[in-house]
Amino acid sequence: MNIKPLGDRVIVKPLAEEEVTASGIVLPDTVDKEKPEQGEVIAAGPGKRLDNGEISPLSVKVGDKVVFKKYSADEVKVDGEEVLVVGEEDIVGIIE
Repeated sequence: MNIKPLGDRVIVKPLAEEEVTASGIVLPDTVDKEKPEQGEVIAAGPGKRLDNGEISPLSVKVGDKVVFKKYSADEVKVDGEEVLVVGEEDIVGIIE
């Protein structure tokens, strides 16, 4: 994938979550039409430019699994693959 985000934005590949019912039936991610809230960072911008001109580096890096606000991501298609563009301020945590 060839995309470089600008500023404090990150490119996130959504994590597909499979649901398992109490009886053990696996529901594929296509059943749930809700927007994803978790993903893996596949590209990160340089950081946010401060008022004094300096760049504040991002708190996340490529490879981090993150949780972000439900409707904050913009969906884009790059090289035929759907990815999400999320601002750092909308990322609420890193999954360890």
